Amino acid sequence: MDGERLPVAVRVPADYDPARAWPLVVFLHGAGECGDDGRQAQVGLGPAVASRPEQWPCLVLMPQKSTRDREWEEFEGPVLAAIADARARWNVDDDRIVLTGLSQGGHGTWVIGARHPGLFSCLVPVCGYGQVADVAPQVAGLPVWAFHGLRDDIVDPRHTIDIVQEIRRLRAAAGRDPEGVRLTLYPTAGHNSWDAAYTEPGLAAWLLGQVRAGGRP
Repeated sequence: MDGERLPVAVRVPADYDPARAWPLVVFLHGAGECGDDGRQAQVGLGPAVASRPEQWPCLVLMPQKSTRDREWEEFEGPVLAAIADARARWNVDDDRIVLTGLSQGGHGTWVIGARHPGLFSCLVPVCGYGQVADVAPQVAGLPVWAFHGLRDDIVDPRHTIDIVQEIRRLRAAAGRDPEGVRLTLYPTAGHNSWDAAYTEPGLAAWLLGQVRAGGRP
């Protein structure tokens, strides 16, 4: 559990300059990419970044969990350790650490993001799931852009819709702009909404532009 170490793939920009701080995007993969073979970089965010590297001027951290039988929150300690290692190794902008993931990783994004809202600048869950009461109140202060395919027969899109609706309700009640939480639903997409999500126009610029609450503008 917390004593485990996860294999991690890291994408470092070709023009990385240690003299300046870089955003860090942490990507949590889905059930199909579990193991220890590096395939977490081959589905979802990894291919999107590789195809348009100029849109992603950031470090990308992609840990890999061993089994689909355990959710990402059971690997919370190793994920946080991987983030700490990245911060020690590269010049990471601590105010721009993004958490994103697909399917089981979307669930991990909601849950780990809810447990550590002060660590992340924003959350981007894709076809994820979670308990509304456990997630929404904790992340209501964070920028969120959530994605789901309406024909998803693996993870009911109501999971995403219900969490986003509750976050918006909480934000409105607190006098915050409810539209600070974005929701993109793909009418014809099934469970694989990640190919569309990670190439969604404006996503890279949006998530890299978010700054952790209390961070510098």
